[in-house]
Amino acid sequence: MERILGLLAEFEVAATFFMLGSLAEDDPALVPMIAEAGHEIASHGYSHRLLTRLGPDEFRRELQLTGDVIERQSGKRPVGFRAPQWSLKMNDSWAFDILHEEGYLYDSSLNPLPLVGNGSGPLYPFRIRTGKGDVLEIPPMVTATPAGNLPTGGGWGFRFFPLGMIRSTIRRHNLSGAAAILYLHPREMEKDGPRLPLPPLRKFAAYGTRAEAGGRLRNLLGNFRFQTMEQLVTSWQSA
Repeated sequence: MERILGLLAEFEVAATFFMLGSLAEDDPALVPMIAEAGHEIASHGYSHRLLTRLGPDEFRRELQLTGDVIERQSGKRPVGFRAPQWSLKMNDSWAFDILHEEGYLYDSSLNPLPLVGNGSGPLYPFRIRTGKGDVLEIPPMVTATPAGNLPTGGGWGFRFFPLGMIRSTIRRHNLSGAAAILYLHPREMEKDGPRLPLPPLRKFAAYGTRAEAGGRLRNLLGNFRFQTMEQLVTSWQSA
């Protein structure tokens, strides 16, 4: 986390951090450290349980618990959400209703990839209509190819695919009038960090073949402009 915050400070970039409520409670120094550096704190749920294992009441309770913790520690309630392991799907209309009712402006859970999401889903931000208003959906960046979408915006793909491919995809998004949403986990900055004993496929998805993502993150921070997702949503609302 200190390496990430240091890089962002060096390039004067504000980012969005999706935080687990349980982690914020276990390490109460994290949220204040991030918020005091000028970054947005969004919700990643409380327990990291998948939405497929949560009913509406449990989902609302997790949102409220996480919102309470983040507001108490940062002074501001989160307005953005990302589901653990991309477990929110387009047909989970009840979840989008709850997000809107709980004051969330945007979601970033619908991944346009096969297996973890919908390989034919929208690549660019779009509005999801709920019974009482809209929630803006902001998908993570992928690279569209004839063979299907590739996960260049984060995870193992961000560390595996050529940096030139990632840069050209960012430019393609920008030329279309859309922001390119990149993401990474703190573990991806630590080449000698602990590794969980996972099955081969999950191990590759979690850790990939690159030791760490710091070099290419530095390159992108130096060549593109970035802002928080809340700032993006606010600018789109006022346009």
